[in-house]
Amino acid sequence: MKRIDPKDLNLSVVNTLLNRWMLLSAGDFSQQQYNCMTVAWGFIGAMWNKPCAIAAVRPTRYTYQFMEQYPTFTLCTFPESFKNDLKILGTKSGRDTDKLGLTSLTPVQAETVAAPSFAEADMVIECRILFKNDIVPEGFVDSALEQNYPQKDYHLMYYGEILGVQVAEV
Repeated sequence: MKRIDPKDLNLSVVNTLLNRWMLLSAGDFSQQQYNCMTVAWGFIGAMWNKPCAIAAVRPTRYTYQFMEQYPTFTLCTFPESFKNDLKILGTKSGRDTDKLGLTSLTPVQAETVAAPSFAEADMVIECRILFKNDIVPEGFVDSALEQNYPQKDYHLMYYGEILGVQVAEV
């Protein structure tokens, strides 16, 4: 992996999120207090003159408590061969089982934040939470969006300043 300046991150964000997915991890690796979940929704861009990533987490997800308790998170992408691992991490809860133990992924210390990274990742984005806000149904201009929330478990959006990026060397 080589470190790049966050301003030099060149990524097809929509394709990555919708087709490759990302692994969101929050907590503190050194204390072994963390959880991860697969995400397919979010944003990467600029906000407040800073490179930022925006992660959407439902309060019903186990990862939510780690996002609330710890100030950093990571977003990792993986080669296609890890798609089944990401599927497990997106459908199982760390609240109920050792879901990482069901995968071939190896958590490791991230370079600049307390949240974990993964040895198998081909890209790691390390973020510090700057701001958060709730999605509220009153904000939906298109009422069809409500279909994404049959349980009324609206996402909380976490805006993270991108502090570091590592990419696989080609």
